[in-house]
Amino acid sequence: MKIAVIQVAYGEGADESVEERAARVAGLVRTHGAGHDLVVLPELWSAGGFAAREWEARSQSLSGAALPPALAPLAEAARHTGAVLHAGSVVERTDEPGPQGRHLWNTSVLLGPDGEVLETYRKVHRFGFGAGEPRLMEAGEELVVTDLPAPADGLVTGLSTCYDLRFPELYRRLVDLGAELFLVPAAWPEPRIEAWRLLLRARAIEDQCFVVACNTAGEHAGQRMGGRSAVISPTGEVLAEAGTGEEVLSVDIDPALVRTVRAGFPVLDDRRL
Repeated sequence: MKIAVIQVAYGEGADESVEERAARVAGLVRTHGAGHDLVVLPELWSAGGFAAREWEARSQSLSGAALPPALAPLAEAARHTGAVLHAGSVVERTDEPGPQGRHLWNTSVLLGPDGEVLETYRKVHRFGFGAGEPRLMEAGEELVVTDLPAPADGLVTGLSTCYDLRFPELYRRLVDLGAELFLVPAAWPEPRIEAWRLLLRARAIEDQCFVVACNTAGEHAGQRMGGRSAVISPTGEVLAEAGTGEEVLSVDIDPALVRTVRAGFPVLDDRRL
């Protein structure tokens, strides 16, 4: 399976409209996604991971027949490349409020090579310690595991987002649901980037899964983003890692490696709790 991880950067384009940024990112997918089976984008690239004041204005409805402005160009890019596209996450806006009375969610969207929505995942763990996401967004309650379609078929895939990475119990639940690959879009800031790098390897090692993690780069809303997107093997080997600017990783992985590693070192069979 050939994977492209597109580490999108903010910078001079930090004031782009949703439509302008979507067109730019779709261009990156068209340019760098060709010849890949799976393409992955970062968290909240259209709204800004720390730009909470802009979330309402940049929110997107996923309930209509047509895709919203942040996703429609990406669906076209997926069709152009013929790849499965993890479109990162958007600020989803719903007509009906959630349990806490809010209308916004941090929602990841997985698109098929035909541009149709395959899965959505609402982020379970909201970052902000009472501010930011917990103040403005609802928390997701459902875990999502899916069989990726061709051309990216071969690995059962669990979806998660950014701050979820700090909660190992979520990933163990995904493994119990059959996951062999974790996709992790993120907006992880530079001051805590060493935690990001360590936790990616930890989730891969303890669950014997591939981890494909796509972070943002550049600076927005006063926060310097950390970059360091990565692809990690089920043994914890770093197969590829980006720097701190806009960058694309292109990595070939062998789906059979998960089963080989789990059979050769069956640590998951020894769980007691």
